[in-house]
Amino acid sequence: MKSKLLQHIKKFKPTGMQSTIMVAFSAISVSIMLVLGIVVYLRFSASSRQEIIQSTQKLMEQTVENLEDYLVSMRQISDAVYYNVIKECDLSNKEDNIQQGMNLLYEANRDNLRSIAIYNNYGSLMAAEPVALQKEDPDVTKQDWYKKAMEKMENMHFSTPHIQNLFDDTSLRYYWVISLSRVVELTNNGVPITGVLLVDMDYSSISRMMKQINTSNNGQYYYLCDKNGQIIYHMRQIQISKGISSENSIKAASYKDGVYDETFDGEQRKLIVSTISYTGWKLVGVIPYSTFTHGMFNTRYFIIMIILLMAMMLAVINRVVSVRISSPILKLSDSVMEYEAGEKPEIYIGGSIEIRHLGYSIQQSYEQIDMLMQKIIMEQNERRKSELDALQSQINPHFLYNALDSITWMIEGERNDDAVFMISELARLFRISLSKGRTIISVKDELQHAQSYMNIQKIRYKNSFSIKFDIETEIYSYCTVKLVLQPILENAVNYGINDMYECGEITVSGKKNDENIILAVSDNGTGIPEEEVLLLLTDSNRVHKHGSGVGLVNVNNRIQILFGKQYGLTIESEPDEGTTVSICIPAIPYTEENSKILEKGNIFINE
Repeated sequence: MKSKLLQHIKKFKPTGMQSTIMVAFSAISVSIMLVLGIVVYLRFSASSRQEIIQSTQKLMEQTVENLEDYLVSMRQISDAVYYNVIKECDLSNKEDNIQQGMNLLYEANRDNLRSIAIYNNYGSLMAAEPVALQKEDPDVTKQDWYKKAMEKMENMHFSTPHIQNLFDDTSLRYYWVISLSRVVELTNNGVPITGVLLVDMDYSSISRMMKQINTSNNGQYYYLCDKNGQIIYHMRQIQISKGISSENSIKAASYKDGVYDETFDGEQRKLIVSTISYTGWKLVGVIPYSTFTHGMFNTRYFIIMIILLMAMMLAVINRVVSVRISSPILKLSDSVMEYEAGEKPEIYIGGSIEIRHLGYSIQQSYEQIDMLMQKIIMEQNERRKSELDALQSQINPHFLYNALDSITWMIEGERNDDAVFMISELARLFRISLSKGRTIISVKDELQHAQSYMNIQKIRYKNSFSIKFDIETEIYSYCTVKLVLQPILENAVNYGINDMYECGEITVSGKKNDENIILAVSDNGTGIPEEEVLLLLTDSNRVHKHGSGVGLVNVNNRIQILFGKQYGLTIESEPDEGTTVSICIPAIPYTEENSKILEKGNIFINE
C-alpha cells in the first residue's frame, strides 16, 4: 500500500512543482519587463525632454550674451559721448568740438548706430550726428524716452522698438530703432545746465539675432519682451499687433529666470525665461508639449520589440532554471518520503551549496552579523565626524563682507593705520579659523581668535562697547573645538549691547573647574526673557535676525558631538541685567596625540 502511494505521489508532483516555478518565474519576468519597459520609456522621454530644455537654455544663454553685448555697446557709446565729448566742451564756444567728437563716435559705430542727439532741459536740440534737419517743432519733452530720462535722472533708459521720427531723412526711409536716453550735465558759457542725451541703435541687429534662433519647425520659438510684457520681438509680431494672434507675454514678464509650465490658448507648454541685464527685458523660450512627443513613436515600437524578444528569451531561461531548482528538491523529497514509507534509503544530499551546507551557512551568518556590527560602529564614528565637519562649515560670510567693507572705507578715508590694523587682525583671525583643516585647537588659539574678532568688531562699531578678557593662563594648553567663542561674542554684540544707549561691556572669562574647562561670555546688555532662554539651545528652526548663521544651537551641537551630551552651553540671563553664556568642555591637555584622537571623532574620556 505504501509503495503504491509513493508511486502515485511521484507521478504527479514533479510536473506540478516545475510548472508552478516556471509560471511564477514567467509572471515575475513579464511583470519586470513591462515595468522595465515603461520605466525605460519614461526615463528616455524625461531625458529627451530635459535634453531639449537644456539645449534651449544653452541657446538662450548665448543669445542673452549677444543681446547684452549689444546693450553694453550702447552704454559704452553713451558713456563716450557724455564723458569724452560733453564733459570736455562748452556749448557756447566749442560746438565744433562736440560735433567732431560725436561724428567720430558715429562713424566708428555706424553699422549699428542710427543717430546721436543732445537736447537741453527745454527739449531744444543742441547737437546731432549725423547732421540732419530736425522736423518742425517736434515736442520731444512729451516723448516717452525724454520723460523717462527726466523722471529718473540717475539711470539709463532703454525704449521698446519704435520708428525714429525726430529728423528728416532725404532718402524718405524710416528706421526702427531702440533708444537709450539719460540725463547729462551740459555746460553753456560756463554755467551747468541739465540736458538729455539720446542714442538711437538700429533695431535690425536685435531682429537678426532673434531670427537666427527662431529656425525650429517643431513648434518651438523664442520672443523678447520688456519688464511690463510689451513685445520687443516676436516671430508673429505683426499678427499680434493686429489682434490676429496673441501671446502670454505679460505673465511671462512677471516670472523670474527659470523653467515654468503653463497652459495658453488650450495648449500646454514649457516656458524658459532669461533676463537681459541693464534693461529688465525678458527672453522667453516657448516649447509646446507636442515638441517633446515628436519623434517618440519609433522609440515606443523599438521598446515593445525589445520587450517581446526578451520575454521569449526569459521563457526558455525560466524553463531551464525551474528544472535545475526543482530537481534537487524533488530528489530530497523522494528520499524523505521513501524513509517515511518505511524504507531506509540514504537521504539525498546534493544540489546547491545552500542545501548541502545549511548549517555552515548559519554559522557564516553569525560571523557576518559580527562583521556588520563592527562596520556599523565604524560608520557611526564616520557619521559623527561628518556631522561635526558639517556643523563647523556653517560659517556665515556676512562678517567677512562687513569687515572688507570697513577696510574699504578706511582706505578711502585715508585711515591707513586703522586699515593695516584691521587687515592684520583679519589675517590672524582667518589663520586660526583655517588651522590647516583641523577641528581641535588650543584654548590659547581660540582666545586669540576671539580677541582678533572683537578688535575688528570694535573698529566696525566705533568703540561703542568695551571688551575684557579675564583668563587663567593655565587653561591655555588645553583642547577646545575651534570657533566656539565667535558666535557667542557675535550674539553678545548684536543682541546684547547693540541697542544700548550707554557703553556696553563684554567680559570673556576662563578657568579650570575640577576636570572641566569653563569659558564664559558675559554682557551688561538688555538680557533675554526666560521663555526665550529655554528655546535658544533647543529650537534649531528659529530665524536669526542678524549675526552668525552658526548660532548657539550649532556651537552646542558641535561640542556635544565631540565630547558627549554632558558638555555644551548653559545660558543665564535676566532682562535689563545682561546675559552670560558658559561653555563647558573636558580638560584635555593639548598634545599631538590627543588632537589626533579627537580629530578622528572619538569621544575622549578622562581617566
